Amino acid sequence: MDVHKSDIRSKNMSAIRSRNTAPEIFVRKALHALGYRYRLHPKALPGKPDIVLPKYRAIILVHGCFWHNHGCRLFKLPKTRVDFWKAKLESNVLRDLLTETRLTDLNWRIAVVWECSLKGKTRIPKIELTEKLSEWLQSDESNFSITAQVSDSDYPTQGVL
Repeated sequence: MDVHKSDIRSKNMSAIRSRNTAPEIFVRKALHALGYRYRLHPKALPGKPDIVLPKYRAIILVHGCFWHNHGCRLFKLPKTRVDFWKAKLESNVLRDLLTETRLTDLNWRIAVVWECSLKGKTRIPKIELTEKLSEWLQSDESNFSITAQVSDSDYPTQGVL
């Protein structure tokens, strides 16, 4: 049972942003401090990616662990409306795969920065995260992912869906 009435839950959920989230702003500021310049959410690209660096033919996606079904310590499947949430999160993952495929077909390189790499005790230090992103941008590597560095035992819900 939900702890909130449906109208309050609806208001809370509608307040969740898909753009300009705290993790996304964190990554943008770190890139800007290193001298990188980028575009935000261009409508012309599939999925309107979070950060686009045309000079490097690179895209950085900042994914929330819950909404993109990461399966890390930040992911917890809700106990109410389980079938709805499973379907919703699975469709998000499929949409992510389709978007990444379409961007790759357009010769874009893609990096994913997961929310868990930016939060809590297991977060990656800002300097290390920015170094990793900068190294990737300067490389020819096509795909790259940054996630919290923890052991497998710290992922009790991994693979739930």
